[in-house]
Formats: sequence, structure tokens, C-alpha cells
Amino acid sequence: MAHILAVTNGRIVPISSDPIENGTVVVTDGVITAVGGAETPIPADAEIVDAAGGWVLPGFVEAHGHLGVHEEGEGWSGNDTNEMTDPNGSRFRAIDGIDIEELGFRDALRGGVTTVVVKPGSGNPIGGRTVALKSWGGRTVDEQVLRADVSVKSALGENPKRIHGEKGRTPATRLGVAATLREAFTAAQNYAAKRDAAQAEGEPFERDLGKETLAAVLAGDLLWDQHCHRHDDIATAIRIAEEFGYTLVVNHGTEGHKIADVLAEKSIPVIFGPLLTSRSKVELRDRAIGNLALIAAAGVKVAITTDHPVVPIDQLRLQAILAVREGLPAKTALEALTANPADILRLSDRVGALETGRDGDLVVWSADPLDVNEQVQRVFIEGRPVYALDADGAPHITERWERFGRTSWTH
Repeated sequence: MAHILAVTNGRIVPISSDPIENGTVVVTDGVITAVGGAETPIPADAEIVDAAGGWVLPGFVEAHGHLGVHEEGEGWSGNDTNEMTDPNGSRFRAIDGIDIEELGFRDALRGGVTTVVVKPGSGNPIGGRTVALKSWGGRTVDEQVLRADVSVKSALGENPKRIHGEKGRTPATRLGVAATLREAFTAAQNYAAKRDAAQAEGEPFERDLGKETLAAVLAGDLLWDQHCHRHDDIATAIRIAEEFGYTLVVNHGTEGHKIADVLAEKSIPVIFGPLLTSRSKVELRDRAIGNLALIAAAGVKVAITTDHPVVPIDQLRLQAILAVREGLPAKTALEALTANPADILRLSDRVGALETGRDGDLVVWSADPLDVNEQVQRVFIEGRPVYALDADGAPHITERWERFGRTSWTH
């Protein structure tokens, strides 16, 4: 029997179309099957949830975080973000270090975040493969995977030159970081040519996991997520991407406003943030929340990131609120939390808007989420309830142990 959820009597904000007052969203077996007004037909066997006039939005998408690989409150033991023993980490995969019991996953639900793209850290010129996850609902991390092959994380600027330079090895300068990328991509081109020739001749070929990853970037199957803050590092990111022909996504983009016209001309999106940080290093000297509005005004597609745990993931929407205060249009702010990150990271067939055919990831807010006084009341992932406030306003999360009839892992 199909599982059907109908969320009614809410202000539906699909993101991809105009809001619907007193609207209804129907989710069947995890997929949205109807979005409309009060007259929307509801199957007789549907579970009906009354939004009671609240706002119903798609779950937010955190486009750049370290959720699960950099666990909060665990110190070095829970930090698997950076494998900094090799500048070329193309063979590494974030999914292998994710703990879905990390506290941040619960915080994600409280903040209305239902999708997160987890990325290896910024200590290496090439950090490794990223993965898109749902923020709750699996027995294992594998059951929360939305898309395993999203992108490869890379870093320019201070982090890789400092980390590896202090160890007395390349790269110790921006020149060395760029050279590391060029050498890796050249090797991947040569590898792909030999691999394809061997396959054409039906001959055996020795595989290399790192070069396979970079070959997938060159083929367009994986995006290139480029950590870069300063305008000159962004220019280097563009230069190398155009040399090798891969699809570039700027991550952080602190000084993106200085070359926003270039980014717009080349249709390069920016995952901007985190916004709630200090000027902790030289490349953040010109950071400002208002820079996001300047980048968006130039016509660049933008998303907002917490870079969790740099900023706690439940503060994703607070950053959007502050960005609106600093000049970002409210409509753009909501898009930067939903449709834009989904589009940028090729997830829009599944998440980012309330449309038929997309996943039933719904969040019921007490009212406008861009009002700091409002809060999440209900969260559904693929039509299943995962978070709710009880009658006393206390949060209840559908815990994994409940499938065993327990009240905790110890009781």
C-alpha cells in the first residue's frame, strides 16, 4: 500500500512558482504528486497534517558543509575532514568518514535543513569526492545518500600552502598549489587516453582511483568545488578550469564581489559563506555579509553555506536573514537556501523546490523563515515525519532506535 502524506491549510512557498495561500502538498511514496490550493484532491487513505496557517517550504539545502566528518564536541577523534598526508587527495571520499549520529544532524532538522552536501576539508589542493545526503532517516549513512557522485573538493589560497609548506614540501606557495592541480589534471588526461585505448582494444588496464576521479571531472561527470576567498585565487580557479575544461563552482567567494561581473559573464556560481565568522586570516580581510548582495546583483547564481561546523548548521537561515538586512532580496535569499544550491550541484531533479516529481522534503514553519522569531514546527523527508514540536513546544526527532521499540540505545 502506498504511503500518502497531505499537508494542508498552509501558505505553500514552492520557490519555483508563486506562493499559494491555504494550499496543499501531497506526497506519495516519498515523491510530491500534487501542489495546489485548497481544492487539491486528497486521496482517502492519506495521512493529513494541518499546517494551521504556517508556511510550507522545501527543505533547505546546505551546499558546503563538513557534517559528520567533522563532529562537534569530539576533538581530534571526530575530525576526519582533511587527510593532509597527500596534497592530491583525489582518491579520498567524504562518505567514508561520516558519522550520522553526529549532533549536527539533529541541529540540521531544527534549522529546516533536509539536504547537505558533505565535502572533505580545505587543507589539500585536492581534497576528495563529496556526497549529497539527506539529513535524517537512514539506518546507515548509505541509506541517506541522495547522490554519491556530486563533485570534487579543491582548495586554493592560504590553507594548502600553509599546511604543506609547514611540512617542508610542495605546495608552499600559491604557485605550488596551482602546479599541483595542473600536474594532477595532466596525469588524469594521460590516464584517460590510455584507459580508453586499452578498452577499445579489449586489453587489461591498471586502474587508479585518484585518476579515475579526476577523469570524471574532465568528462563533466563531477563538478569542481573550488575553495577560494581572494579575488586573485578566484581568477586562478577560473584560469585552470578553462585550461582543462571542467565545470567550476566557487566555494566561499569572500572577495567575489570584486570580480562579480567576470563570474556573471562566465556563468560561474558562488556558494557564499560562512557569513558569521571573524577575519581570522589574511584572505578574509575583506569579508563582509553585504558582499553576497553585490555578487547576486551582478547576476551570479548564489547559494549560502554555514561551512558547518564553522557556523552551526541550524544557523543557515540566520545567515540568510542577515544577508537580507545587508541588501540581498528576500526572494533571492530563499532561493539561495533551496533552488539555487540544488541547481548548482545538479540536485534539482530531487530537491530544492515543491514540484511534482521531486522528493517530498517539506518543512512547516510557524511563519516566514526569514523572520528570526519564527521556527520549524514539522519536518518531513520523503514524506516521512522526522521532526516535530510537541504540544509543549519541545522538539521530537524520530530516532533510529524507535524501530526496535526502544526509548534510547540503552533502554
